[in-house]
Amino acid sequence: MPVARPPRSAVLAVSILAALALPPSAVLAQDTAAPARPNAAKPTELQTVNVTASKRVENMQKVPMAMTVVTPEKLDAFGQAGDGVLQLASRAPSVYAETSYGREFPRFYIRGLGNSDFDLNASQPVSMVYDDIVQENPILKGFPLFDLEQVEVLRGPQGTLFGRNSPAGVIKFDSVRPSRETSGYARVSYGSLGTANAEAALGGALGAQWSGRISALGQHRDNWIDNTYTGQKNALGGYNERAVRLQALYENGGFSALINGHARWLDGTATVNRANAIELGSDTFVPGFKRDQVAQDGRNKQHLFTWGSNLHLNWNLGDMDFVSITGLERATTYSLGDVDGGYGAVFHPPMGPGFIPFPSETADAMPHDRQLTQEFRLASNGQERLNWQVGTYYFDEDIAISNFDYATFNDHALDGYANQTQRTKAWAVFGSGSYQLADDFELRAGARYSHDKRDFRVDRLESPFGAPPLTLTANPNDSRWSGDVTGTWTLNPNVNVYARIANGFRAPSVQGRVLFSDFISQAKPETITSYELGIKSTGMDNHLRLNADVYSYTMHDQQLTAVGGDINITRLINAKKTEGYGAEFDLEAVVTPDLVLTAGGSYNDTALKDPNLAVAVCGSGCTVLDPLNADGNALIDGNTLPNAPKWIGTFTARYGIPYGDDGEFFVYTDWNYRSEVNFFLYDSAEYRGKPLLEGGLRAGYNWDLGRREVALYARNLTNKRALIGAIDFNNRTGFVNDPRVIGVEFRADL
Repeated sequence: MPVARPPRSAVLAVSILAALALPPSAVLAQDTAAPARPNAAKPTELQTVNVTASKRVENMQKVPMAMTVVTPEKLDAFGQAGDGVLQLASRAPSVYAETSYGREFPRFYIRGLGNSDFDLNASQPVSMVYDDIVQENPILKGFPLFDLEQVEVLRGPQGTLFGRNSPAGVIKFDSVRPSRETSGYARVSYGSLGTANAEAALGGALGAQWSGRISALGQHRDNWIDNTYTGQKNALGGYNERAVRLQALYENGGFSALINGHARWLDGTATVNRANAIELGSDTFVPGFKRDQVAQDGRNKQHLFTWGSNLHLNWNLGDMDFVSITGLERATTYSLGDVDGGYGAVFHPPMGPGFIPFPSETADAMPHDRQLTQEFRLASNGQERLNWQVGTYYFDEDIAISNFDYATFNDHALDGYANQTQRTKAWAVFGSGSYQLADDFELRAGARYSHDKRDFRVDRLESPFGAPPLTLTANPNDSRWSGDVTGTWTLNPNVNVYARIANGFRAPSVQGRVLFSDFISQAKPETITSYELGIKSTGMDNHLRLNADVYSYTMHDQQLTAVGGDINITRLINAKKTEGYGAEFDLEAVVTPDLVLTAGGSYNDTALKDPNLAVAVCGSGCTVLDPLNADGNALIDGNTLPNAPKWIGTFTARYGIPYGDDGEFFVYTDWNYRSEVNFFLYDSAEYRGKPLLEGGLRAGYNWDLGRREVALYARNLTNKRALIGAIDFNNRTGFVNDPRVIGVEFRADL
């Protein structure tokens, strides 16, 4: 049954009341160029950007690492239509993201490295860190983006300071912290498809030594996809999303304690699969395909609840700081979808759209997920030639997963059922330091020793094909060294050149979907060594900032997921070797105080190097382009990695026209491009996404020195329709991007 939605008028009314509840404000988050909401004096040059990529506050231009900072202005523009964390896809060089789970399970890729595994215990080589707490389970990675100071995208292995499961990089989210100054904002928008967004924050002093901040977000979209099989209008596509963050900061001399509590609620539609949406022999939609229609006989619903808390303690000991960071994260979820994307089957006519061999309606539930982390760190805080830090880290995760298979032809009766449990414990010790060997040369180095142990069990209680119950277990463990060495040459005060060698690893993985098989699969640890040469520069009297790098890497035993295929079994495999190389750049320019431009781009080339590695191919009729072995499996040696576009580009421009004493008309546009992507490990004519260019536009007026703003916006401005994912075991099932959304937005700052 579709999830009930509140009326559009009610959502709009609540959104407006939330905005008017706060008085006007001016909370100007530091931007990499001109701020989105100007104050009395517009900056006439680029502003300093401080980052914590090295777990200490530093000027971004002094950190010898390929990185991009996504500012609050960009996040505001991207997120107006409720895009969530997936809005970061193609918004920074070498960064891509996708999902087959709807809004709750993002999968990120950096420099082509990622994981397309859709199981709820899947590990990913891109680590997501929220307020210094790693979010290991993919369900935790989708927390909405609101009231953030900035987002830091760190490209390349981060094995020293962030450890396990960060061989591709780290995406780091930093919330706006409490302060003594009263500050806050309210922001509401409403657009087509019943898309409503409301967010607000308020913070300030709570007493002589306490300050606090509360932030909240609400997002809603109406169902907008008709189900032509049931005849129901507006049956699918909607959601209700809510999130809150509470923070309290205690400061007393050289001691501070920051307490953070947060929660997220999501109800709505999972990914909407479209049966036989792809034309045989090409990567185009079938004739007559309509994005706002589907024909399904199965159910679709999704529910998620996550909550967590963390405690940051900081003691200033004179020449040193001692830091303790404790984190607890919890999650539960249930997601059910019509996987075949249509109705009926060859043994249960009528069927459609097109040929459907058998019905498939599956669900995953995670009734329990508990993650506990603890980090202790001792660091120097002086400005001498030598700076260092040492620390320890502990990770403990306990999760339970239930897999269901439903017979769509039998009144939705349960037809298969299995339970998985997994307990992971890991610990590490690490140290890093930098030394100014000469006035124009700095050396940085670090090392980390990690130990990882996992206990996995799966119990199949019922099988959709009548197979007997079974119990299987696995207990992989591993210990690894990782680290980095970097040299930085200061050519002049505005130009640094660096060379970096880094390695990292991903811990062993286990996959246990046994409804359609009698085995579990394991993947050995993957390791990577990366070489990077980069330049960081400012010019034109600090009106232009250009950072660029070239890199290459070699990964051994890369963990890959062979998804679906004609045997309908998802397996973990290791590729002997994977090679990648590329180039990246970020550019920011204050052309005039009224015109600010940013641009970024990347070229990423990846190749699997394993002559004997073979995977099952599609079971629904497709044109396989790889050679086949004697078993009919595709040999994938030389293939690019899945979901790894060679080219990514992003561009933004903001132009303001002053009006009156304290007002401004403005136009802001952003565009992002990614080249063709393959969806699976094997190459086929059908299962790939064409190059995609999407853009957005905001035009409006701000007044009262930028403290009030009203704007019209459009996302997916050209209404581009694109295939963004597929399922290959049943029929040529595909899913698509969202249509254009046009709306109006109002913001008020304290």
